[in-house]
Amino acid sequence: MSKEKNDKDLSVRVSIQGYEGSFHEMAARQYFGNTVEVIPCATFRDVIKIASNKKESEGGVMAIENSIAGSILPNYTLLQKSTLKIVGEVYLPIKQHLLVNPGVKLSDIREVHSHPMAILQCMDYLSKHNWKLIETEDTALSAKHIHQHRSKHIAGVAGKLAADLFSLEIAAKDIHTQKNNYTRFLILQRNDNTSVVNNANKASVSFHTDHSKGSLARVLTIIAEGDINLSKLQSMPIAGTNFKYSFHADMEFKNTSQFDAVMKEVERSTEELKIYGVYKNGKQSN
Repeated sequence: MSKEKNDKDLSVRVSIQGYEGSFHEMAARQYFGNTVEVIPCATFRDVIKIASNKKESEGGVMAIENSIAGSILPNYTLLQKSTLKIVGEVYLPIKQHLLVNPGVKLSDIREVHSHPMAILQCMDYLSKHNWKLIETEDTALSAKHIHQHRSKHIAGVAGKLAADLFSLEIAAKDIHTQKNNYTRFLILQRNDNTSVVNNANKASVSFHTDHSKGSLARVLTIIAEGDINLSKLQSMPIAGTNFKYSFHADMEFKNTSQFDAVMKEVERSTEELKIYGVYKNGKQSN
């Protein structure tokens, strides 16, 4: 069954991209609670594969967009090709810290290891020091290696969960340049493991029209006249066609009856309509 935020006492297994202590695990814990068991995966394709297998997991957590970097387009394609349903979402603030083994001081550091994106996010801070920057596979994995090797001259850039899991100290907090940086994660589960989400107010759908003049405008007008907020519209090329596109849309509404009525109208004006999930808006108030 789909997990709600008031049902965090039940432990579930979910696939994530990355390693223990990663931001994916932080998102999984925010949604399912700290008892969640994560299954680390090297790729997002593996996340979908394991999430789809009821013998291996109860679902998956997959990043879909970032407030700075934008949409993760390959993940929309993976979602489109899968049979998984979106049952929830998490907006996670991406906070990067400089992590060291206990007792290590800034003056001891000679190298900083982390994922290239994390290093880039923290370049304003890191460039102030004469440290060698080493790009690695994963932020949390870098933290784990620093802990395992008891490194005295190597620091890592990762999140607080990595520090907690691998007994590292935060030598410098919030070293990322852009302070308002969020990643949106989708909570995915198999259709046979989901139930209706109470008080749902958001949905993700995919559709494509006949590509005649004004066909997309007609669909958007239906959505607007139905008093539904179109919070995201992402075009995706349709494989095997010459520059024809489908559209992934995220919609916000007051109740599911309103959404259902609008979807009936949209279906009449599209060649194909797929509803990925109806769920609660995951945005957190500051």
